[in-house]
Amino acid sequence: MNRGRSIIFRCISLLCVATLVAPSIAEASRRQDRAIEKRMRKHIEVLASDEYEGREPGTAGEAKTLKYLARQWFKLGLVSGTNDPGNEWFAPLALVAREPATSTAQFRRRGRRVSVPDSETLMLTSGKRSLIRNAPLLFVGNGEGLDLRRTELAGRVAVILDGDVDDSKRQSALLAAGASGVLTVLDADRTLAQVSARRERTGYALSDDTLGGDLEGFITRAGMDQLLRGTRYSLKGLERVAKRRNFSPRRLGVTASLEATTRETTILTHNLIGMIPGRRPATGAVLFIAHWDHFGICGEQTAEDAICNGAIDNASGVAAMTEIARQLLRSKRVFDRDIYFLATTAEEFGLLGAHGFAENPPLPLTQVVAAFNLDSIALAPRGTPLGIVGRGMTGLDDAIAQVAALEGRRIIESDEANTYVRRQDGWALLQHDIPTVMVTSAYGDIDRMRRYFESHYHRPSDNFGRKIELGGAVEDVKFHVALANWFADAGKYVPAGQ
Repeated sequence: MNRGRSIIFRCISLLCVATLVAPSIAEASRRQDRAIEKRMRKHIEVLASDEYEGREPGTAGEAKTLKYLARQWFKLGLVSGTNDPGNEWFAPLALVAREPATSTAQFRRRGRRVSVPDSETLMLTSGKRSLIRNAPLLFVGNGEGLDLRRTELAGRVAVILDGDVDDSKRQSALLAAGASGVLTVLDADRTLAQVSARRERTGYALSDDTLGGDLEGFITRAGMDQLLRGTRYSLKGLERVAKRRNFSPRRLGVTASLEATTRETTILTHNLIGMIPGRRPATGAVLFIAHWDHFGICGEQTAEDAICNGAIDNASGVAAMTEIARQLLRSKRVFDRDIYFLATTAEEFGLLGAHGFAENPPLPLTQVVAAFNLDSIALAPRGTPLGIVGRGMTGLDDAIAQVAALEGRRIIESDEANTYVRRQDGWALLQHDIPTVMVTSAYGDIDRMRRYFESHYHRPSDNFGRKIELGGAVEDVKFHVALANWFADAGKYVPAGQ
Protein backbone atom coordinates (compact mmCIF):
# COMPACT_ATOMS: atom_id res chain seq x y z
CA MET A 1 0.00 0.00 0.00
CA ASN A 2 2.81 2.41 0.89
CA ARG A 3 4.55 1.56 -2.39
CA GLY A 4 1.33 2.32 -4.26
CA ARG A 5 0.94 5.65 -2.52
CA SER A 6 4.56 6.48 -3.37
CA ILE A 7 3.96 5.80 -7.06
CA ILE A 8 0.80 7.91 -7.01
CA PHE A 9 2.60 10.78 -5.28
CA ARG A 10 5.45 10.59 -7.82
CA CYS A 11 2.99 10.68 -10.71
CA ILE A 12 1.16 13.63 -9.18
CA SER A 13 4.49 15.41 -8.68
CA LEU A 14 5.57 14.81 -12.29
CA LEU A 15 2.18 16.02 -13.51
CA CYS A 16 2.53 19.14 -11.42
CA VAL A 17 6.04 19.73 -12.79
CA ALA A 18 4.82 19.22 -16.36
CA THR A 19 1.91 21.55 -15.71
CA LEU A 20 4.29 24.20 -14.42
CA VAL A 21 6.97 23.66 -17.07
CA ALA A 22 4.69 23.73 -20.12
CA PRO A 23 3.51 27.32 -19.62
CA SER A 24 7.04 28.46 -18.85
CA ILE A 25 8.31 26.92 -22.10
CA ALA A 26 5.48 28.52 -24.04
CA GLU A 27 6.10 31.87 -22.39
CA ALA A 28 9.84 31.61 -23.13
CA SER A 29 9.00 30.96 -26.79
CA ARG A 30 6.68 33.98 -26.86
CA ARG A 31 9.38 36.15 -25.29
CA GLN A 32 11.85 34.94 -27.88
CA ASP A 33 9.39 35.75 -30.67
CA ARG A 34 8.84 39.24 -29.31
CA ALA A 35 12.59 39.83 -29.04
CA ILE A 36 13.21 38.63 -32.61
CA GLU A 37 10.39 40.81 -33.93
CA LYS A 38 11.66 43.85 -32.01
CA ARG A 39 15.18 43.47 -33.42
CA MET A 40 13.94 42.80 -36.96
CA ARG A 41 11.72 45.86 -36.81
CA LYS A 42 14.71 47.95 -35.70
CA HIS A 43 16.88 46.63 -38.56
CA ILE A 44 14.15 47.42 -41.09
CA GLU A 45 13.57 50.88 -39.62
CA VAL A 46 17.28 51.71 -40.03
CA LEU A 47 17.85 50.15 -43.46
CA ALA A 48 14.61 51.54 -44.93
CA SER A 49 15.09 55.05 -43.52
CA ASP A 50 15.39 58.05 -45.82
CA GLU A 51 18.94 58.48 -44.50
CA TYR A 52 19.92 55.36 -46.46
CA GLU A 53 18.39 56.81 -49.64
CA GLY A 54 16.97 53.55 -50.95
CA ARG A 55 20.24 51.56 -50.76
CA GLU A 56 21.24 52.00 -54.40
CA PRO A 57 24.57 50.35 -55.32
CA GLY A 58 27.48 52.74 -55.79
CA THR A 59 25.94 55.52 -53.66
CA ALA A 60 26.36 56.87 -50.14
CA GLY A 61 23.35 54.70 -49.28
CA GLU A 62 25.40 51.59 -50.06
CA ALA A 63 28.22 52.70 -47.77
CA LYS A 64 25.80 53.28 -44.89
CA THR A 65 24.05 49.96 -45.50
CA LEU A 66 27.22 47.88 -45.56
CA LYS A 67 28.69 49.68 -42.56
CA TYR A 68 25.55 49.01 -40.54
CA LEU A 69 25.30 45.33 -41.51
CA ALA A 70 29.02 44.61 -41.08
CA ARG A 71 28.94 46.18 -37.60
CA GLN A 72 25.92 44.06 -36.65
CA TRP A 73 27.47 40.85 -37.96
CA PHE A 74 30.83 41.50 -36.30
CA LYS A 75 29.16 42.18 -32.94
CA LEU A 76 27.19 38.94 -33.23
CA GLY A 77 30.41 36.95 -33.66
CA LEU A 78 30.40 36.15 -37.37
CA VAL A 79 33.78 36.13 -39.10
CA SER A 80 34.57 37.33 -42.60
CA GLY A 81 33.48 34.85 -45.24
CA THR A 82 35.28 36.31 -48.25
CA ASN A 83 38.31 34.09 -47.62
CA ASP A 84 40.30 36.98 -49.10
CA PRO A 85 42.66 38.81 -46.70
CA GLY A 86 42.73 41.75 -49.12
CA ASN A 87 38.94 42.18 -49.02
CA GLU A 88 37.66 41.11 -45.64
CA TRP A 89 33.86 41.12 -45.29
CA PHE A 90 33.31 43.16 -48.48
CA ALA A 91 33.70 41.35 -51.83
CA PRO A 92 34.09 44.04 -54.53
CA LEU A 93 32.07 43.86 -57.72
CA ALA A 94 32.39 46.15 -60.73
CA LEU A 95 29.21 46.89 -62.67
CA VAL A 96 28.85 48.57 -66.02
CA ALA A 97 25.83 50.84 -66.30
CA ARG A 98 24.66 51.68 -69.81
CA GLU A 99 21.89 54.06 -70.81
CA PRO A 100 20.68 54.88 -74.33
CA ALA A 101 22.51 57.77 -75.99
CA THR A 102 21.86 58.08 -79.74
CA SER A 103 19.41 56.54 -82.19
CA THR A 104 19.68 56.74 -85.99
CA ALA A 105 17.62 55.08 -88.73
CA GLN A 106 18.07 55.65 -92.48
CA PHE A 107 16.21 53.76 -95.21
CA ARG A 108 16.73 53.38 -98.99
CA ARG A 109 14.59 52.07 -101.79
CA ARG A 110 16.19 51.41 -105.21
CA GLY A 111 19.23 53.35 -104.05
CA ARG A 112 17.26 56.45 -103.09
CA ARG A 113 16.81 57.61 -99.54
CA VAL A 114 13.33 57.30 -98.05
CA SER A 115 12.49 60.13 -95.70
CA VAL A 116 11.23 58.89 -92.33
CA PRO A 117 11.35 61.51 -89.54
CA ASP A 118 13.63 60.69 -86.59
CA SER A 119 10.62 61.18 -84.33
CA GLU A 120 9.00 58.07 -85.85
CA THR A 121 11.80 55.62 -84.96
CA LEU A 122 13.73 54.48 -81.88
CA MET A 123 16.85 52.29 -81.94
CA LEU A 124 18.19 50.53 -78.83
CA THR A 125 21.22 48.34 -78.12
CA SER A 126 22.47 46.40 -75.12
CA GLY A 127 26.07 47.10 -76.05
CA LYS A 128 28.18 50.23 -76.34
CA ARG A 129 27.38 50.59 -80.03
CA SER A 130 25.45 48.60 -82.57
CA LEU A 131 25.52 49.35 -86.32
CA ILE A 132 23.78 47.77 -89.31
CA ARG A 133 24.55 49.01 -92.82
CA ASN A 134 22.31 48.59 -95.89
CA ALA A 135 20.52 45.50 -94.59
CA PRO A 136 17.38 44.38 -96.49
CA LEU A 137 14.09 44.46 -94.57
CA LEU A 138 12.23 41.15 -94.29
CA PHE A 139 8.63 41.22 -93.05
CA VAL A 140 7.96 38.23 -90.77
CA GLY A 141 4.44 39.01 -89.54
CA ASN A 142 4.19 38.61 -85.78
CA GLY A 143 7.45 36.67 -85.72
CA GLU A 144 5.91 33.52 -84.30
CA GLY A 145 5.16 30.07 -85.64
CA LEU A 146 7.49 30.41 -88.61
CA ASP A 147 9.97 27.84 -89.82
CA LEU A 148 12.68 30.37 -90.49
CA ARG A 149 15.80 29.02 -92.10
CA ARG A 150 18.98 30.72 -90.95
CA THR A 151 19.92 31.59 -94.55
CA GLU A 152 16.60 33.40 -95.04
CA LEU A 153 17.19 35.81 -92.14
CA ALA A 154 20.97 36.09 -92.35
CA GLY A 155 22.07 39.68 -92.97
CA ARG A 156 18.49 41.01 -92.89
CA VAL A 157 16.46 43.14 -90.49
CA ALA A 158 13.34 41.27 -89.38
CA VAL A 159 10.25 43.51 -89.39
CA ILE A 160 7.57 42.32 -86.96
CA LEU A 161 4.12 43.52 -85.99
CA ASP A 162 3.44 44.59 -82.42
CA GLY A 163 1.67 42.02 -80.29
CA ASP A 164 0.96 40.57 -76.87
CA VAL A 165 4.21 38.58 -76.71
CA ASP A 166 7.13 40.24 -74.92
CA ASP A 167 9.39 42.06 -77.38
CA SER A 168 12.59 40.50 -76.01
CA LYS A 169 11.34 36.94 -76.51
CA ARG A 170 10.54 37.46 -80.19
CA GLN A 171 13.71 39.48 -80.73
CA SER A 172 15.86 36.74 -79.20
CA ALA A 173 14.23 34.07 -81.37
CA LEU A 174 14.71 36.06 -84.57
CA LEU A 175 18.29 36.99 -83.74
CA ALA A 176 19.05 33.36 -82.93
CA ALA A 177 17.68 32.47 -86.35
CA GLY A 178 20.20 34.82 -87.98
CA ALA A 179 18.58 38.26 -88.20
CA SER A 180 20.96 41.22 -87.99
CA GLY A 181 18.37 43.24 -86.11
CA VAL A 182 14.66 43.50 -85.36
CA LEU A 183 12.31 46.38 -86.20
CA THR A 184 8.90 46.35 -84.48
CA VAL A 185 5.96 48.22 -86.02
CA LEU A 186 3.93 49.65 -83.15
CA ASP A 187 0.20 49.06 -83.07
CA ALA A 188 -2.45 51.64 -82.27
CA ASP A 189 -2.34 50.86 -78.54
CA ARG A 190 1.36 51.61 -78.02
CA THR A 191 3.21 54.83 -78.75
CA LEU A 192 6.90 55.45 -79.26
CA ALA A 193 6.88 57.62 -76.12
CA GLN A 194 5.58 54.68 -74.10
CA VAL A 195 8.25 52.38 -75.47
CA SER A 196 10.89 55.00 -74.80
CA ALA A 197 9.76 55.43 -71.18
CA ARG A 198 9.83 51.68 -70.59
CA ARG A 199 12.94 50.71 -72.51
CA GLU A 200 15.20 53.74 -72.26
CA ARG A 201 16.33 52.91 -68.75
CA THR A 202 19.83 52.32 -67.49
CA GLY A 203 20.93 48.72 -68.01
CA TYR A 204 23.49 47.04 -65.80
CA ALA A 205 25.86 44.10 -66.19
CA LEU A 206 28.96 42.72 -64.54
CA SER A 207 32.00 44.46 -66.00
CA ASP A 208 33.53 41.07 -66.87
CA ASP A 209 30.51 40.11 -68.96
CA THR A 210 30.64 40.48 -72.71
CA LEU A 211 27.55 42.49 -73.43
CA GLY A 212 25.76 41.79 -76.68
CA GLY A 213 25.39 44.51 -79.26
CA ASP A 214 22.02 43.32 -80.53
CA LEU A 215 20.02 46.10 -82.17
CA GLU A 216 16.30 46.42 -81.58
CA GLY A 217 14.28 49.12 -83.30
CA PHE A 218 10.75 50.48 -83.15
CA ILE A 219 8.83 52.41 -85.80
CA THR A 220 5.42 54.06 -85.61
CA ARG A 221 2.58 53.19 -87.95
CA ALA A 222 2.95 56.60 -89.61
CA GLY A 223 6.64 55.94 -90.08
CA MET A 224 5.99 52.52 -91.59
CA ASP A 225 3.39 53.94 -93.96
CA GLN A 226 5.98 56.48 -95.11
CA LEU A 227 8.57 53.74 -95.52
CA LEU A 228 6.30 51.58 -97.70
CA ARG A 229 5.08 54.42 -99.90
CA GLY A 230 6.00 53.64 -103.49
CA THR A 231 6.36 49.88 -102.91
CA ARG A 232 3.79 47.22 -103.74
CA TYR A 233 2.97 46.88 -100.04
CA SER A 234 0.97 48.86 -97.50
CA LEU A 235 0.96 48.35 -93.74
CA LYS A 236 -2.71 47.31 -93.72
CA GLY A 237 -2.02 44.91 -96.56
CA LEU A 238 0.90 43.34 -94.68
CA GLU A 239 -1.27 42.95 -91.59
CA ARG A 240 -3.87 41.07 -93.64
CA VAL A 241 -1.21 38.85 -95.22
CA ALA A 242 0.27 38.03 -91.79
CA LYS A 243 -3.06 36.54 -90.68
CA ARG A 244 -3.10 33.95 -93.47
CA ARG A 245 -2.54 30.36 -92.44
CA ASN A 246 0.04 29.88 -95.18
CA PHE A 247 1.88 33.17 -94.47
CA SER A 248 5.51 33.31 -95.49
CA PRO A 249 8.04 36.17 -95.00
CA ARG A 250 8.05 39.02 -97.53
CA ARG A 251 11.01 41.00 -98.82
CA LEU A 252 10.02 44.66 -98.75
CA GLY A 253 12.51 46.02 -101.29
CA VAL A 254 13.87 48.47 -98.70
CA THR A 255 17.28 48.54 -97.00
CA ALA A 256 18.11 50.02 -93.61
CA SER A 257 21.18 51.53 -91.97
CA LEU A 258 20.51 51.53 -88.24
CA GLU A 259 22.67 52.64 -85.33
CA ALA A 260 22.27 52.87 -81.57
CA THR A 261 24.80 53.85 -78.91
CA THR A 262 24.87 53.96 -75.13
CA ARG A 263 26.66 55.95 -72.44
CA GLU A 264 28.75 53.82 -70.10
CA THR A 265 29.52 54.25 -66.41
CA THR A 266 31.44 51.87 -64.14
CA ILE A 267 30.09 51.38 -60.63
CA LEU A 268 32.04 49.72 -57.82
CA THR A 269 29.77 47.90 -55.38
CA HIS A 270 30.10 45.07 -52.87
CA ASN A 271 28.67 41.83 -51.58
CA LEU A 272 28.94 41.35 -47.83
CA ILE A 273 29.96 37.84 -46.72
CA GLY A 274 30.14 36.48 -43.18
CA MET A 275 30.36 32.96 -41.85
CA ILE A 276 30.23 30.58 -38.89
CA PRO A 277 33.16 28.15 -39.30
CA GLY A 278 32.33 24.47 -39.03
CA ARG A 279 34.52 21.80 -37.50
CA ARG A 280 34.42 19.63 -40.64
CA PRO A 281 34.47 22.09 -43.58
CA ALA A 282 35.36 19.30 -45.99
CA THR A 283 31.77 18.04 -45.59
CA GLY A 284 30.46 21.16 -47.31
CA ALA A 285 28.73 24.42 -46.49
CA VAL A 286 25.26 25.88 -46.02
CA LEU A 287 24.50 29.31 -47.50
CA PHE A 288 21.95 31.93 -46.49
CA ILE A 289 21.43 34.79 -48.94
CA ALA A 290 19.46 38.05 -48.99
CA HIS A 291 19.96 41.09 -51.21
CA TRP A 292 20.64 44.38 -49.42
CA ASP A 293 20.09 46.74 -52.38
CA HIS A 294 17.08 48.63 -53.68
CA PHE A 295 16.35 51.34 -56.27
CA GLY A 296 17.43 54.52 -54.48
CA ILE A 297 15.76 57.69 -55.75
CA CYS A 298 13.09 56.22 -58.01
CA GLY A 299 10.16 58.62 -58.05
CA GLU A 300 9.72 61.93 -59.79
CA GLN A 301 11.89 64.60 -58.21
CA THR A 302 8.78 66.75 -57.77
CA ALA A 303 6.95 63.98 -55.92
CA GLU A 304 6.39 64.26 -52.19
CA ASP A 305 8.18 60.92 -51.70
CA ALA A 306 10.78 60.03 -54.33
CA ILE A 307 12.77 57.41 -52.38
CA CYS A 308 12.19 53.69 -52.90
CA ASN A 309 13.09 52.63 -49.35
CA GLY A 310 12.55 48.89 -49.90
CA ALA A 311 11.34 48.08 -46.38
CA ILE A 312 9.83 44.73 -47.36
CA ASP A 313 12.01 44.33 -50.47
CA ASN A 314 14.46 43.59 -49.01
CA ALA A 315 15.31 45.16 -45.68
CA SER A 316 13.09 42.44 -44.21
CA GLY A 317 15.14 39.63 -45.75
CA VAL A 318 18.46 41.08 -44.57
CA ALA A 319 16.97 41.63 -41.10
CA ALA A 320 15.79 38.01 -41.00
CA MET A 321 19.20 36.69 -42.09
CA THR A 322 20.89 38.75 -39.37
CA GLU A 323 18.55 37.29 -36.75
CA ILE A 324 19.14 33.74 -38.04
CA ALA A 325 22.86 34.30 -37.51
CA ARG A 326 22.17 35.64 -34.00
CA GLN A 327 20.12 32.59 -32.99
CA LEU A 328 22.69 30.14 -34.35
CA LEU A 329 25.57 31.84 -32.57
CA ARG A 330 23.64 32.08 -29.30
CA SER A 331 23.04 28.34 -29.36
CA LYS A 332 26.80 27.79 -28.91
CA ARG A 333 26.45 24.74 -31.12
CA VAL A 334 29.47 23.61 -33.10
CA PHE A 335 28.35 22.71 -36.61
CA ASP A 336 29.95 20.21 -38.95
CA ARG A 337 29.63 22.40 -42.00
CA ASP A 338 30.55 26.05 -42.53
CA ILE A 339 27.53 28.35 -42.60
CA TYR A 340 27.84 31.37 -44.90
CA PHE A 341 25.75 34.54 -44.84
CA LEU A 342 25.70 36.48 -48.12
CA ALA A 343 24.15 39.94 -48.49
CA THR A 344 24.16 40.56 -52.22
CA THR A 345 24.28 43.76 -54.21
CA ALA A 346 22.49 44.63 -57.45
CA GLU A 347 19.72 42.05 -57.22
CA GLU A 348 17.34 44.69 -58.53
CA PHE A 349 19.60 45.22 -61.56
CA GLY A 350 19.42 41.60 -62.69
CA LEU A 351 20.62 39.34 -59.83
CA LEU A 352 24.14 40.62 -60.52
CA GLY A 353 25.50 40.29 -56.99
CA ALA A 354 24.49 36.63 -56.85
CA HIS A 355 26.03 36.01 -60.26
CA GLY A 356 29.20 37.80 -59.13
CA PHE A 357 29.39 35.61 -56.03
CA ALA A 358 29.01 32.45 -58.12
CA GLU A 359 31.59 33.55 -60.68
CA ASN A 360 34.17 34.47 -58.04
CA PRO A 361 33.19 32.38 -55.02
CA PRO A 362 35.01 32.24 -51.68
CA LEU A 363 34.69 28.44 -51.71
CA PRO A 364 34.19 25.80 -54.41
CA LEU A 365 30.55 25.94 -55.44
CA THR A 366 30.33 22.16 -55.27
CA GLN A 367 30.85 22.51 -51.51
CA VAL A 368 27.49 24.28 -51.06
CA VAL A 369 25.06 21.52 -50.11
CA ALA A 370 22.08 23.86 -49.66
CA ALA A 371 21.31 27.57 -50.10
CA PHE A 372 18.30 29.43 -48.73
CA ASN A 373 17.25 32.82 -50.08
CA LEU A 374 15.32 35.35 -48.00
CA ASP A 375 13.51 38.01 -50.01
CA SER A 376 10.48 40.17 -49.18
CA ILE A 377 9.37 37.97 -46.30
CA ALA A 378 7.58 40.57 -44.11
CA LEU A 379 4.08 39.93 -45.40
CA ALA A 380 2.30 37.00 -43.76
CA PRO A 381 0.83 36.75 -40.24
CA ARG A 382 1.65 34.01 -37.76
CA GLY A 383 0.34 30.59 -38.63
CA THR A 384 0.64 31.01 -42.40
CA PRO A 385 1.95 27.82 -44.08
CA LEU A 386 5.24 27.76 -45.93
CA GLY A 387 5.57 28.09 -49.69
CA ILE A 388 8.70 27.03 -51.57
CA VAL A 389 10.07 29.02 -54.51
CA GLY A 390 12.12 26.45 -56.37
CA ARG A 391 10.03 23.47 -55.29
CA GLY A 392 10.95 20.39 -57.31
CA MET A 393 14.05 22.05 -58.78
CA THR A 394 16.61 20.74 -56.28
CA GLY A 395 17.18 17.70 -54.12
CA LEU A 396 16.34 19.65 -50.96
CA ASP A 397 12.57 19.18 -50.78
CA ASP A 398 12.46 15.91 -48.80
CA ALA A 399 14.84 17.16 -46.11
CA ILE A 400 12.94 20.45 -45.84
CA ALA A 401 9.73 18.45 -45.38
CA GLN A 402 11.38 16.45 -42.57
CA VAL A 403 12.38 19.64 -40.77
CA ALA A 404 8.90 21.09 -41.27
CA ALA A 405 7.34 17.99 -39.70
CA LEU A 406 9.64 18.25 -36.68
CA GLU A 407 8.90 21.97 -36.30
CA GLY A 408 5.16 21.61 -36.76
CA ARG A 409 5.12 23.72 -39.93
CA ARG A 410 2.91 22.97 -42.91
CA ILE A 411 4.20 23.30 -46.49
CA ILE A 412 1.61 23.98 -49.18
CA GLU A 413 1.54 21.26 -51.83
CA SER A 414 1.71 23.57 -54.84
CA ASP A 415 4.28 24.70 -57.40
CA GLU A 416 2.50 28.03 -57.87
CA ALA A 417 5.31 29.91 -56.11
CA ASN A 418 7.68 28.79 -58.87
CA THR A 419 6.05 31.44 -61.06
CA TYR A 420 8.40 33.86 -59.30
CA VAL A 421 11.56 31.73 -59.34
CA ARG A 422 13.33 33.89 -61.94
CA ARG A 423 12.71 37.08 -59.98
CA GLN A 424 15.03 36.38 -57.06
CA ASP A 425 18.70 35.63 -56.33
CA GLY A 426 18.03 31.93 -55.99
CA TRP A 427 17.56 31.76 -59.75
CA ALA A 428 21.10 33.07 -60.35
CA LEU A 429 22.54 30.44 -58.00
CA LEU A 430 20.50 27.69 -59.64
CA GLN A 431 22.09 28.66 -62.97
CA HIS A 432 25.43 27.85 -61.35
CA ASP A 433 24.18 24.47 -60.08
CA ILE A 434 23.90 25.58 -56.44
CA PRO A 435 20.81 23.90 -54.90
CA THR A 436 18.82 26.95 -53.80
CA VAL A 437 15.26 27.49 -52.62
CA MET A 438 13.24 30.18 -50.89
CA VAL A 439 11.12 28.74 -48.07
CA THR A 440 8.83 31.36 -46.56
CA SER A 441 5.35 32.10 -45.28
CA ALA A 442 5.32 35.08 -47.65
CA TYR A 443 4.65 32.61 -50.47
CA GLY A 444 2.32 30.51 -48.35
CA ASP A 445 -0.49 32.77 -49.53
CA ILE A 446 0.10 33.63 -53.19
CA ASP A 447 -2.84 36.04 -53.34
CA ARG A 448 -1.32 38.13 -50.55
CA MET A 449 2.01 38.19 -52.38
CA ARG A 450 0.29 39.24 -55.60
CA ARG A 451 -1.46 42.08 -53.80
CA TYR A 452 1.91 43.31 -52.59
CA PHE A 453 3.38 43.11 -56.11
CA GLU A 454 0.42 45.10 -57.44
CA SER A 455 0.56 47.79 -54.75
CA HIS A 456 3.75 48.73 -52.88
CA TYR A 457 6.36 46.58 -54.67
CA HIS A 458 9.17 48.70 -56.19
CA ARG A 459 7.37 51.89 -55.19
CA PRO A 460 8.11 54.65 -52.65
CA SER A 461 5.22 53.32 -50.55
CA ASP A 462 7.30 50.26 -49.57
CA ASN A 463 8.58 52.09 -46.50
CA PHE A 464 8.65 51.77 -42.73
CA GLY A 465 5.85 54.28 -42.37
CA ARG A 466 3.32 51.58 -43.24
CA LYS A 467 2.39 48.81 -40.80
CA ILE A 468 4.72 45.92 -41.52
CA GLU A 469 3.53 42.42 -40.66
CA LEU A 470 6.33 40.40 -39.04
CA GLY A 471 4.41 37.50 -37.47
CA GLY A 472 5.18 35.07 -40.28
CA ALA A 473 8.69 36.47 -40.72
CA VAL A 474 9.54 35.67 -37.09
CA GLU A 475 8.34 32.10 -37.61
CA ASP A 476 10.43 31.97 -40.80
CA VAL A 477 13.53 33.01 -38.83
CA LYS A 478 13.00 30.18 -36.37
CA PHE A 479 12.36 27.71 -39.19
CA HIS A 480 15.58 28.71 -40.95
CA VAL A 481 17.47 28.17 -37.70
CA ALA A 482 16.06 24.64 -37.72
CA LEU A 483 17.08 24.27 -41.37
CA ALA A 484 20.62 25.35 -40.51
CA ASN A 485 20.79 22.86 -37.64
CA TRP A 486 19.68 20.08 -39.97
CA PHE A 487 21.64 20.86 -43.14
CA ALA A 488 24.86 21.83 -41.32
CA ASP A 489 24.85 18.44 -39.61
CA ALA A 490 26.78 16.04 -41.86
CA GLY A 491 25.13 13.11 -40.16
CA LYS A 492 21.59 14.31 -40.73
CA TYR A 493 21.88 15.59 -44.29
CA VAL A 494 23.88 13.78 -46.91
CA PRO A 495 23.48 15.20 -50.45
CA ALA A 496 22.52 12.74 -53.16
CA GLY A 497 25.54 11.13 -54.73
CA GLN A 498 27.73 11.42 -51.63
